[in-house]
Amino acid sequence: MQLSVTGHHVEVTPPLRTYVEKKLERIVRHFDHVIDVHCVLTVEKLRQKAEATLKVRGGSIHADAIEEDMYAAIDALADKLDRLVTKHKEKSGDHHAAEGRRTTRQ
Repeated sequence: MQLSVTGHHVEVTPPLRTYVEKKLERIVRHFDHVIDVHCVLTVEKLRQKAEATLKVRGGSIHADAIEEDMYAAIDALADKLDRLVTKHKEKSGDHHAAEGRRTTRQ
């Protein structure tokens, strides 16, 4: 997985980059077909926004989260991406194999 973290109106410090990497490792544990991740951290007055686009086999997955704290926004983003990746994984699974097993038992 190739990860790029950029900041818009905010400097991406090494601890912030490490925190994003640590949170996005959880997604790779659930779904290992992630090719590329592009994460953008934005500060607009009192809103801290974290958004990410994952390029996976079969398309791309995008999510964003807005909080008052950047670390909370990254946490919310990781939770959303985790749900979306598991949903994508379930959709892309081969459901016909399960049907074949059910019909042979009966």
